[in-house]
Amino acid sequence: MTLNQWLLDTKSFFVQAASGAAKSAAKSASNAAAPSATEGNQHPVAGSVRFENLGKTYRSSAGLVNALSDIDLSIPAGKIFGIIGRSGAGKSSLLRTINRLENPTSGRVWVDGQDVAAFDDDGLVALRRRVGMIFQHFNLLSAKTVFENVALPLRVAGVKPADIDKRVFELLDLVGLRDKHATYPGRLSGGQKQRVGIARALVHSPQILLCDEATSALDPETTQSILALLRDINRQLGLTVILITHEMGVIRDVCDEVVVLEGGRIAESGPVWQVFGEPQHAATRALLRPLEHELPDDLVSQLEQQEPPVLSGFQRVIELTYTGQGTIEPDLDRIAAALGSRVRLLYGGIDRIQGHTHGRLLIATGGTGPAAQTLVAQQLSHYARELGYVRHHA
Repeated sequence: MTLNQWLLDTKSFFVQAASGAAKSAAKSASNAAAPSATEGNQHPVAGSVRFENLGKTYRSSAGLVNALSDIDLSIPAGKIFGIIGRSGAGKSSLLRTINRLENPTSGRVWVDGQDVAAFDDDGLVALRRRVGMIFQHFNLLSAKTVFENVALPLRVAGVKPADIDKRVFELLDLVGLRDKHATYPGRLSGGQKQRVGIARALVHSPQILLCDEATSALDPETTQSILALLRDINRQLGLTVILITHEMGVIRDVCDEVVVLEGGRIAESGPVWQVFGEPQHAATRALLRPLEHELPDDLVSQLEQQEPPVLSGFQRVIELTYTGQGTIEPDLDRIAAALGSRVRLLYGGIDRIQGHTHGRLLIATGGTGPAAQTLVAQQLSHYARELGYVRHHA
């Protein structure tokens, strides 16, 4: 999204915010309230989001395009929730229905148990104060300092200067940029610019923070620092963080739960450790492929698919897979005992995601002995298969 697009999207919000600030607190509270909640939303939790049979259709030169179809999904309050999918999967369209930058064609979006489509102008202002948003390309005003960029929504809303100063410096402390308050964006690094964007998104103390590809324009080291900041904000402020990305590594490192979109539909969803450990949909497996430990070329070239006529000097290669289910973890001593032979670790990698063990190991063991499935039966791995044989030089 470009700066001009963002300004167009938020122009009415700023105008309405300035108007709304002049009204009494009682009237603002009244307008902020949506119609009475339907059954199932009687006791909503602040920061919760629910999509009910959501659909979004766009008109194009080629005709109607279904960006979203049949989206039924709940996002719990206080979680870091990831929305992932390939380009064109519908991630941005889904995210932007939460603060009504996009209006769904069908279905409903509920925020804190309130139907966002039912808000009038003042109610929409209140919604967008409760739902902050940060963007991929920062969207900072180059002619304004860091302080002025963060303060802008407060000034437009008519907040008193003394209160603006206090709030802006609180947020600059939170994101680690107090010493940059008088600096212009052109003199900031990409990570610093994104920190300014995060501070600006937090000025109204939102209950939900939307992140639109917030790390895609950053290098890996800076990405990690921004993800750490989002985790800290989630813990310290207790707000719900909803982020969209095409990078599975970002989901793995920061999110509690994830939904995978494919062609505007939900491919699968669940806790991150579960989706990563045993993906059910082809789209998820494709997205996860860059994180997998592929066999090195030199090992592939040594691998014999067929059992050699003479096993002397050869070892079986067994692949062990760990999906995070239960308490099964790699234990090389027990694996060797189960196979009745010493084992060599050839290749692989193990991750810990939300306290669950994930990954794949390739081991070499004696040319004969119990089948690989023995390891599964003894709960030493979730899956096991024999890949072939390699020569062992004693």
